Amino acid sequence: MARRDGPTFILSLFFFLSVLSSLCDCHPHSVAIDRAVSNHTKRRVQDIAAEVAGYVDVAKKIIDLAVSGAAQNRSYTRLADFTDTIGNRVSGSQNLDLAIKYMYTAMTQDGLDVHLEPVKIPHWVRGKESAEMIAPRAKSLAILGLGSSVGTPPEGIEAEVLVVKSFEELKQRAKEAIGRIVVFNQPFVSYGETVAYRAYGATEAAKVGAVATLIRSITPFSINSPHTGWQDYQDGVKRIPTACITVEDAELMWRMAQRGQRIVVRLTMGAKTLPDADSFNTVAEIKGWQHPEQVVILSGHLDSWDVGQGAMDDGGGAMISWEALSLIKDLGLRPRRTLRTVLWTAEEQGGVGAQQYYNRHKVNLSNFDMVMESDLGTFTPVALQFAGSDAARKVMEEVVKLLAPINTTKLEAHGEGTDISPWMQAGVPGASLHVEDSRYFWFHHSEGDTMTVQDPRDMDLCSALWAVVAYVVADLQDMLPR
Repeated sequence: MARRDGPTFILSLFFFLSVLSSLCDCHPHSVAIDRAVSNHTKRRVQDIAAEVAGYVDVAKKIIDLAVSGAAQNRSYTRLADFTDTIGNRVSGSQNLDLAIKYMYTAMTQDGLDVHLEPVKIPHWVRGKESAEMIAPRAKSLAILGLGSSVGTPPEGIEAEVLVVKSFEELKQRAKEAIGRIVVFNQPFVSYGETVAYRAYGATEAAKVGAVATLIRSITPFSINSPHTGWQDYQDGVKRIPTACITVEDAELMWRMAQRGQRIVVRLTMGAKTLPDADSFNTVAEIKGWQHPEQVVILSGHLDSWDVGQGAMDDGGGAMISWEALSLIKDLGLRPRRTLRTVLWTAEEQGGVGAQQYYNRHKVNLSNFDMVMESDLGTFTPVALQFAGSDAARKVMEEVVKLLAPINTTKLEAHGEGTDISPWMQAGVPGASLHVEDSRYFWFHHSEGDTMTVQDPRDMDLCSALWAVVAYVVADLQDMLPR
């Protein structure tokens, strides 16, 4: 019998254990490492939770100042002064130029570090426009030409109407569309789905020989109010005039068509596109005390359509992004990183100003901590929407707990925004404001977008949320993990 204390036995035992380890699903060394990593992660999460919890008092000060303190109603008053003074602000217009100068002056007087960054933007002009139903009876039709549309000949276009409810129906009745004005009477499903008719209706109708299109406004509710917006032509397809009509008139012509009545409309549009115009993104900052090169962006867009006052879309988002900096400044706070408010130009034409900003600054992509955009109204806040890594989400789940005093501690998925989308696509964490927006598309891109839509307390709550989230993220020891 072999001696168990000899070298041969030790080597044999080592070999036996090695083989046994390779045959077993359990790897003690790996398990130990996994447990260590898991424990480290748990400690890290606990550390982050403790760090964020340390901002409870400062968050309450921001909320109190915005909601019941000296800044109460300030964002609403600022918005009213701005929109009443300037009015609507379509891309390329003199009013947009005045709006940029107004905000540059106002934010400078507020004690912020303000500068302008030049961009080139589209310059489309609506001109005079009208539409009238000639048959089966005379009726004036309320219209709003769509952005980038071509105009009609000076004498207008008079033609029979083909009414359809979908792109599929248009294809099925393509032969009937030749030489006609196509009216789209598509039902409103959601903005994201239904807006395709506004964007591509003219191109699809032109492909089958239509001479113009009239598109049911993209809204779930109407009081005979047309809604405008941008539309896109397709290269290689004839460009035909296009405008939105009211829900009521689209349904009227649908009923007439169902009865077999011949419908004739005369459309006149003076729309034209001018050379691109010079404009600016308006930028205001509170420089970070420790890492001024690292940035948290808050934003809204300063341009609007050329109807209403642009109070809701997106004057409110612009104002709370200014107000957030004001609240932080008024409390004498200065975060580790720079807080930068950007008021974008030419968002309505597809985020033109924001894309040029991204192109200019993407070389410093790693220094952008988080990008925030408010562009779906400033009604009662419901939640913060967030897009980022799982690790970043863990941090943000702690941050929104600080909003308990205003009952908005919910963190939802999918931060969104036309202007911040380039950053999010590049991996920068993004956040947007979710509000009680059931009425948003009632007024969107219409004459109804005025200060009457806005509520002072709602704007105070949105400002408080915006300021707390931006400040805390900018002041944490570490940037949000990618």
